[in-house]
Amino acid sequence: MSANVSPSTSAERESVLFSILIPVYNEQAYLARVVERVLAAPLPNGVERELILVDDCSTDRTPEVIAAIVARYPDKIRAFRQPKNQGKGAAIRRAIQETRGDYAIIQDADLEYNPNEYSLVLAPLLDGRADVVYGSRFATRETRKIVNYHHKLGNLFLTHLSNWTTGLDLTDMETCYKACRVDALKSIPLRSNRFGIEPEITAKIAKRGWTVYEVPISYNGRRYSEGKKIGWKDGVSAIRTIVKYWLVDDCFFDGASDDAAQTFERSRLATKATVAKSVPFLGLRTLEIGAGQGEASRYLPQKERLTLADVDGKNVKFLRAGYDGNAVVDVVRLNLDAAVDEGAPLLDFSDVSPTLESAPIAQTSQNAEYDAVVAFNRVDALRFDDAQAFGRLRSLLKSNGRVVFTLPACGSKSYSEREIKRRLDEAGLRAEKIERFDALAALLGARSEKTPSRRTLKIYDSLFRWTRWLDRFVPGARFFVVATPIQPAAIAAKSR
Repeated sequence: MSANVSPSTSAERESVLFSILIPVYNEQAYLARVVERVLAAPLPNGVERELILVDDCSTDRTPEVIAAIVARYPDKIRAFRQPKNQGKGAAIRRAIQETRGDYAIIQDADLEYNPNEYSLVLAPLLDGRADVVYGSRFATRETRKIVNYHHKLGNLFLTHLSNWTTGLDLTDMETCYKACRVDALKSIPLRSNRFGIEPEITAKIAKRGWTVYEVPISYNGRRYSEGKKIGWKDGVSAIRTIVKYWLVDDCFFDGASDDAAQTFERSRLATKATVAKSVPFLGLRTLEIGAGQGEASRYLPQKERLTLADVDGKNVKFLRAGYDGNAVVDVVRLNLDAAVDEGAPLLDFSDVSPTLESAPIAQTSQNAEYDAVVAFNRVDALRFDDAQAFGRLRSLLKSNGRVVFTLPACGSKSYSEREIKRRLDEAGLRAEKIERFDALAALLGARSEKTPSRRTLKIYDSLFRWTRWLDRFVPGARFFVVATPIQPAAIAAKSR
């Protein structure tokens, strides 16, 4: 068990909202029956449902059917209409944007998938085992409907190709039934407009390192005469999408930043390389401050104790859900600002349920001794510019512990090596290592005040692993800093 325990039984679990995302296009014949079955489907105790219908600009009577459904169930169904036909992927993106739930599943607006199996798909999410659950049409089960062999062969080919590029061991990547934590789902940028959304979601789930489960489900495949829309062109598009997101990470967060250098840091490969640089300076117990949504956390070694801390309560909740059941990892609230006041704890363990493994940290949070405190997400929680607040991190370190972090060397919020040394000295820390790295970001515009384009970010991500040698010749966009506490004797000698 972990210190971050989520209730696993219906009696203990608080009420949660389950969002059922239904992309719709020309489904006047099936939609009403699908909605009735979705609303009647049994759910685990304590789970409420909402339906999000997104009409992808249907040309038949589907809008009228939707209007009648919403009028009948106004408290359970919300409907949206796309301004123009864009495809299933675009409709799913809109539905994700509009959802209010804790967990979500994609439901096609036909009768191919059985809503009565929601509880089966939800179970690994509700008991904290999984971040994502795939309902597999091809996993072992007692009975199954015989479907078109060529469709199955195509699905299996795409699944194996996807598995080869992602490292996942799925039996059905193309399944519609993908259930996920909503906070996790909303954190990945999705681009595909049509059926390429399936391999794109899978590729980005794999690259985020989330825990994926698979459960067997039934499948009642439609024939083309019954309205099936996917064709061979969509298969070719899926292959293109699989290859694209294998070669290009594209896990950058959406949204403009006023700091070009910080935007480059969002690359998964760059984050992984930064953490790898820190590993030789870490010990058995590590504290990450400003953990965010775990962009760097998943690459940190989990030895005796790994504590993830963030100032944002939403991020703390996100991380606790992701690390639920992990006996090595604690997730806590960071109070670096409040810690300046006498007696205020730096780390708030008050709402963490301590276990035997976590008790040595949880019970002594005021004077917890870590081998290393790390900060890679360049969040304001680092408070490097506040010598008093930053210096309080020393109380969390062993006498020979280290603070390991990165700072921008160019861009709108940059530092110089001299300034870094001065601020470390003010905080009672001595620089053990200050090194510039990430020359590729500097060459691609990290010095600019302009946010890099998606094309530039893709180029950066594609070339990053092959251009590390540039750091020996070109000043990098970031500083990698390792500092150790100045011993009391040295401080006393310095003050004389």
